[in-house]
Amino acid sequence: MDSLTQIALGSAVGYAVLGSKVGRKAALYGAILGTVPDLDVFINFGGPVENFTFHRSFSHSLLVQLFVSPLIAWLLCKLHPQTQNHKVGWFLLVFLTLSTHAILDSFTVYGTQLLWPLMDYPFGISSLFIIDPLYTLPLVVGLLAFLVPKLQPNVLKSINHSALILSSIYAAWSLGAKWYIDNKVEQALANSNITVGVMESTPAPLSTLLWRVVVVNDTEYFEIFTSVFDDVDEVSIDSYPTNPSLLVPLENEWGIKRLKWFTKGLYSVREQDGRITLTDLRMGLEDAYVFAFEVGKRNADEWVAADYTQLTNRPNLSEASLLWDRIWDPAISLTPQARQAAIRHEQTPLGQTSETSAQ
Repeated sequence: MDSLTQIALGSAVGYAVLGSKVGRKAALYGAILGTVPDLDVFINFGGPVENFTFHRSFSHSLLVQLFVSPLIAWLLCKLHPQTQNHKVGWFLLVFLTLSTHAILDSFTVYGTQLLWPLMDYPFGISSLFIIDPLYTLPLVVGLLAFLVPKLQPNVLKSINHSALILSSIYAAWSLGAKWYIDNKVEQALANSNITVGVMESTPAPLSTLLWRVVVVNDTEYFEIFTSVFDDVDEVSIDSYPTNPSLLVPLENEWGIKRLKWFTKGLYSVREQDGRITLTDLRMGLEDAYVFAFEVGKRNADEWVAADYTQLTNRPNLSEASLLWDRIWDPAISLTPQARQAAIRHEQTPLGQTSETSAQ
């Protein structure tokens, strides 16, 4: 999740654990510790694939967090010797703020290695988008309350508990919505005689009302959009080609194995201008994926490994309104062609057709 959410969540957890004993400093340290796991983004793990797949590993491991929490708690007791009798409370504050960060991250699709080093599986429930205002807003209200100097502790406690309860209810709702969407999409795929190879559903940006589902088969993948308000026959399904056989000459390359594993099979492979690109289909949307890597290149008559340059093509923010419109209207298409057509229409001066504008 985004940094603001993790700061607000850490603050709320910290105050819930130890606020009645040490006051607002519990919220302060909770907010600080809520950001600590994501500091691994400043570590260069050795290359684009390594940086992509080792993020959210050791720093997000519940086992590592359990190991380092006593040390951090000891340091906090040294900083605040008057709180020495709350050693257990400090330990709980540290561990719970770190662990709730990691657990919340696992609600997104990226992948969080919660049990590293015993297991490096990237857990990803994929029921929340990385930025979701409806999850974050109650926690931010609680965070702002700590900045109001004259609020009484009992009022702060009530606001804080309410924020945690509301955000938790929303997270629970996202799990229910995902289950509902998955069942609806599976029925729509069956009605269209589409075989499901690998499938994952993710909320569209900023909402759990619209969902994007990716299904990958041997030679094609499907990008699917559906709202919680859609009927089964209103689910939007679009297909695109993929050619994983291009990777056969390179199948022993560590980088390619690593990307296949980390994406959980939700990737596409394409060749263009003598280059092979492997794209993570989970994050972004067609023609605007966040993570793509150049994994192969033609050398004379054979394919050889490339340098895994990351090719980022982030979604156009001007298209966000289309996602909102699609929640309510299943007739709206979100294919790349339809999105571009809608943008050109919005940019055409009033009273002038898009063709005359282009001239």
